[in-house]
Order: sequence, then structure tokens, then C-alpha cells
Amino acid sequence: MAENKFWFLVSYDIRDPKRLRRVAKKMEGYGIRIQFSVFRCRLNERKVERLKWELEKIMKEDDDLLIISLCSNCAEKVHKRSGNDEWITKPVTFEII
Repeated sequence: MAENKFWFLVSYDIRDPKRLRRVAKKMEGYGIRIQFSVFRCRLNERKVERLKWELEKIMKEDDDLLIISLCSNCAEKVHKRSGNDEWITKPVTFEII
């Protein structure tokens, strides 16, 4: 049975260029960049916890991280000026195990 996934908006502010590159690279494995330091991610609860844990290993105390959970209605209302602003996902009809 598939685990429920939800949309998350992840934003960060990293003070050191080296850490910034590492965080950006890590985020590329979890979601789609929609601005320089903002990603949209479709994750289940377990993946969100893993993402937080992995980023905490890279980030320092003076860096900032913001993770916002979006309900389906909120995700449908997100629009951006350029590129693909499609946040709606089709229901899964099968699962590869």
C-alpha cells in the first residue's frame, strides 16, 4: 500500500558558499527548484524527517531552514510567473515494489 505524499515548500538561507552548494545539491535529490533557494517537494512523513536530518548535518547554527507543508487546496493555488507551475498530481494507479 502506498504511503501518502504531500507537497512541501522548502526554503533555506545559507551563510557559507560551500555549505550553500552542498545544501542545494542535497535538495536536488528531494524536489524541484522553483527559485534559487526554494524547492517544491512531494514527500511522505518519513522522507521529510530524513531530509531534515540530512540538512542538519550540513547546516550550521547561523543558517536558516523553512519547511512548509501544503494541503492539496493550497498546492493547487500556488502560481509562479515562469516555468511549470503545475503542483497537481494525478492519482497513483499502480506501485512498483
